[in-house]
Amino acid sequence: MANVEDLDLIRNAIRTVDNWPEPGVKFRDITTLLQNPSAFNKTIQILVDRYKLQEVDVIAGLDARGFIFGPVVAYELGIGFIPIRKKGKLPYTTCAESYTLEYGDAATVEMHTDAIKPNDRVLVIDDLIATGGTMLAACKLIERLGGKVIECAVINDLLYLKGSQSIRQNGFPVYSILEYQ
Repeated sequence: MANVEDLDLIRNAIRTVDNWPEPGVKFRDITTLLQNPSAFNKTIQILVDRYKLQEVDVIAGLDARGFIFGPVVAYELGIGFIPIRKKGKLPYTTCAESYTLEYGDAATVEMHTDAIKPNDRVLVIDDLIATGGTMLAACKLIERLGGKVIECAVINDLLYLKGSQSIRQNGFPVYSILEYQ
């Protein structure tokens, strides 16, 4: 469990960029978190502490910022990492799931068909949940390949976009380090 001091360190290391990528949007930029070794380490430690006693077989990270946090947590837990990528980026046989982005455009994510073994317990990691479309698509891919999503973990949950609510309504648990109203 993270204490208030740790959460303040992480929150203060994340830059808010107003009106990006569209007017009215407050973008939570984790590049400044990555530049702060204390905040990055604390972020990883919170995730490792949460999952070290749980049965997790593999971590799936979402393209692209889930690729930053996921492999580090997987390494610390001594388990494998699976990339879930944007369409057309993986070289082997894939399965795909399409979804709607927070600004109305459609997108597709893919995963190698041999990435998940039947009954694998999978932790899905990304930097944030906005509308939840990408995370939900990833969860559906994992289930389609026979895996079980144990939780969807993020650094930032933008509650006002109701993405985590949508993910939970579809039967997948969500954990976030920080929440924004």
